[in-house]
Amino acid sequence: MGLFSFFTQELAIDLGTANTIIIYNDKIVVDEPSIIAVEQATGKLIAIGKKARLMHGKTHTNIRTIRPLRDGVIADFNAAELMIREMIKMINRKSQLFAPSLRIVVCIPSGSTEVEMRAVRDSSEHAGGRDVYMIYEPMAAAIGMGIDVEEPKGSMVVDIGGGTTEVAVIALGGIVSNKSIRIAGDAFTSDIQAYMRHQHNIKIGERTAEEIKIKVGSCLAELENPPEDFLVRGPNLMTAMPVEIPVSYQEIAHCLDKSMSKVETAILSVLEQTPPELYADIVDDGIYLAGGGALMRGLAKRLTDKIGIQFRVAEDPLHAVARGTGISLKNVDKFPFLMR
Repeated sequence: MGLFSFFTQELAIDLGTANTIIIYNDKIVVDEPSIIAVEQATGKLIAIGKKARLMHGKTHTNIRTIRPLRDGVIADFNAAELMIREMIKMINRKSQLFAPSLRIVVCIPSGSTEVEMRAVRDSSEHAGGRDVYMIYEPMAAAIGMGIDVEEPKGSMVVDIGGGTTEVAVIALGGIVSNKSIRIAGDAFTSDIQAYMRHQHNIKIGERTAEEIKIKVGSCLAELENPPEDFLVRGPNLMTAMPVEIPVSYQEIAHCLDKSMSKVETAILSVLEQTPPELYADIVDDGIYLAGGGALMRGLAKRLTDKIGIQFRVAEDPLHAVARGTGISLKNVDKFPFLMR
């Protein structure tokens, strides 16, 4: 094994719309925003991850920031390949005489088409992957939360990421019924931008909207321990004069209501397709929430009240999918649901 590991590096990659996480040797070694900055003329890489995110929305004509993934799938093939390659380089900082060959497990949305899957495989291979396996996100999330996916028992996972919300019922190591909708973190961010524009006549960028979501984002208009109002500064759309507006969590709950209803509809439609025996297991066990969206205030309570089944937020929702991908990497020969 020693020699094998010297020549082969095993990486688990959670290639997310918002963040990319790489696990190596059971440790999270890279956790960076999925964004790169390149020179407009030459396409040369300037920055990646956190540094590139600081530039987002603040660049001049010579610099372009690119988010290679949209709605959970690769939107810009070259940028994705460049990003994966550079993030893998972050692990191999030590100068080596040769680059080890890589065995990679990447997770993908459960609604991915054949073309989208090929894009992920090709990007990973071009970035140096010799053996590339893929796992569906809800399956990875379930494994990462410690659910025994191979049991003859139904478990339901709702993974609200940056680009997609994945809803799936899992039993006997397979996905029984699932739905993947393109309403997730990015959609919530643009809802907030639109709301600020219509309601307060103020123009805000993606980063500010993201900050509002983190500071005062809520799914319920009544919370037990509410966050303080968040001050938003920006130009008035009519006069271009600077304005300062306090935003409350109630407003955000109101502006996200439509998108949240779509998430509820997706959960209900998966429950409708679930066989009765598995449905009974889910009612007993509850439904598990993972992904960055699971951190939204009042989400579990809103869904529990609406659907009538207990919703539980994973211990570390942001890293559940990455952890599950890491565990499946160790069991490549054992898990039949990994795709090549």
